[in-house]
Amino acid sequence: MRRPSPRRLSLRARLLCAFLVPLAVVLAVAGIAATTALRSELVGEVDTRLAAAADRSTHADEAPWDDDRGDGGPDWLIAPGQGDGTLGASITGGVVDAAAVIGTDGGGRELTGAQAAVLADVPADGAPHSVDLGGLGEYRVVASATGDGTVLVTGLPLASVQSALLRLVAVEVLAGLLGLLAAGAAAYVVIGRTLRPLHRVAATAGRVAELPLASGEVRLADRVPAADTDPRTEVGRVGGALNRLLDSVEGAMAARQSSETRLRQFVADASHELRTPVTSIRGYTELVRRTTDLPEDADRSLVRVEAEAVRMSGLVDDLLLLARLDAGREIVPGTVDLTATVLDVVSDAHAAGPAHRWRIDLPPAAVLVPGDGARLHQVLANLLANVRTHTPPGTTATTRLRADDGVAVLEVVDDGPGIPAELQPGVFERFVRGDASRNRAAGSTGLGLAIVQAVVSAHGGTVAVASRPGRTVVTVRLPHATVEQPDADDSDDPADEVPAVLVR
Repeated sequence: MRRPSPRRLSLRARLLCAFLVPLAVVLAVAGIAATTALRSELVGEVDTRLAAAADRSTHADEAPWDDDRGDGGPDWLIAPGQGDGTLGASITGGVVDAAAVIGTDGGGRELTGAQAAVLADVPADGAPHSVDLGGLGEYRVVASATGDGTVLVTGLPLASVQSALLRLVAVEVLAGLLGLLAAGAAAYVVIGRTLRPLHRVAATAGRVAELPLASGEVRLADRVPAADTDPRTEVGRVGGALNRLLDSVEGAMAARQSSETRLRQFVADASHELRTPVTSIRGYTELVRRTTDLPEDADRSLVRVEAEAVRMSGLVDDLLLLARLDAGREIVPGTVDLTATVLDVVSDAHAAGPAHRWRIDLPPAAVLVPGDGARLHQVLANLLANVRTHTPPGTTATTRLRADDGVAVLEVVDDGPGIPAELQPGVFERFVRGDASRNRAAGSTGLGLAIVQAVVSAHGGTVAVASRPGRTVVTVRLPHATVEQPDADDSDDPADEVPAVLVR
């Protein structure tokens, strides 16, 4: 497994590491220094005793002693005053003549050939040396030459030194681990209390981040508590900076909301005021055309004026509807039969666009949703008008309806050229039009899909589009759908109400 990068660790973990790692290094260095010093001191004591033992071995011939105690080794080994574990050897011409060690019973025990060979390599310089004698362990030995060329080797075991050092290391490791655990626990608590204000600052930022800031009136009521904004501390400076940022954002959001409110009110007022003159233009144009014989050019001009007036009237109505939807109005609650709505709208689309092929795919039972029937009718009408306007003749458009777990799913699928990928993210925004790759037989205001999204959102639903060349799918989902099963004696199929060409 990959070890986590230090940059991915939490601040608390990094602070703990920054505290405990140097502490562990200090404890290790102190332990090594103490162990080294103690070993040097203990080995020095062994060297002192070794010098005395070597002196007793050298003057062994001058003191009376009982040679019946020895059962091997040099005669001078078991001299008065020599302790258990004392080693002695005599070397002549580089060959060990005799070598033994005093046992716990006071008698001498001969060394093996391998152990004796180790002693033969000890320099005869009168200085202490450490050697490893295998089963006997580590020894401190000193070799000195006599007048007749014989080298006498005397040694003392270092077992007691090693035992003392092992005990010291065990105590150091145990004490160090306990110290690290205690220091780590204390540091964890202290760091946790120190970082608690930072957690409160982060919690405030998190609550603000979860607010819906994209639209509507927004109030950022959350602020970092005054206790966490002390400028003398690092966390306090962060908390104070966050509060100032929230104040600035709230002011900007209030200004944006005020501007949007004024703009929406202007659009609503302007649309409302434009409806009357646009209607008058249409009426007077039609009146002139019907009551007056005009030259062909003048009649053609009036036809264009009337057509543009009709288009302007639709644009004004769309703008007024969007303004009212933005203000939370224009939705009349009721129960809407989506099955009947699909039949009606597809029939109208077939009449308006006979060059297209219109298909329906309906469930056997009626799908009902709460909402405004007129507005939902307009949703589907806009989707089919969008297909009729932006796809070439001969395009097949299929309208599907189903209910999934209480959600009505309405899909409009066409096999036209598709929506360019760069336009799909903002296709439901206002005044967005397709490029030249989607042929247009009539003008488009770019408000049809914006009205679809506004109406669907006002009903608590969602709308999405997925498009590629040869297949475009617009999916509308409306909540709280119910299915009304037909009566057993009702043999009428809803699809019988539309021309056969519409049914797939």
